[in-house]
Amino acid sequence: MSTDNIGSTDVADPEDRKLLVLARSGRARTGAAEGAAVRDLDGRTYAAVTVALPSLQVSALALATAMAVSSGAAGLEAAAVVTGADAVDPADLAVVADLGGAGIPVVIGDSSGQPVGMATT
Repeated sequence: MSTDNIGSTDVADPEDRKLLVLARSGRARTGAAEGAAVRDLDGRTYAAVTVALPSLQVSALALATAMAVSSGAAGLEAAAVVTGADAVDPADLAVVADLGGAGIPVVIGDSSGQPVGMATT
C-alpha cells in the first residue's frame, strides 16, 4: 500500500471524478472530518462520512466500504477520500484491500474536492 502526490489533472476517468464529488458533497453537507466514496465491480457507488460519536468512531472510507459489503458487493474497483490529511490512513487502505484486493486506486482530494494525491492498496 502506498501514497503518492499527483497533479490535479491526473484523474482522467469521469467515474473517479464522480467519486470525489460524492465524497466532497457528503463531507460538506455534514461538516465531517472526511468524506469518502467507493465504486464496486458492478459500477455502484457508496458514499459515507466520518462518524465520530462518543460510542462509535468509523472513518469515512471504512464506512463506505462497509456499505458496499452490506449491499452484497463482490469487490471494489476504485475509491476516493476528501480529507484535510496529507495521506490515507493505512488502516483505511487495509479495509479497502480486504474487499478489493491489491492495486485498488484511492484518489485523495482536498476540501474543495480537487485531487491532491493517490494511494493504492
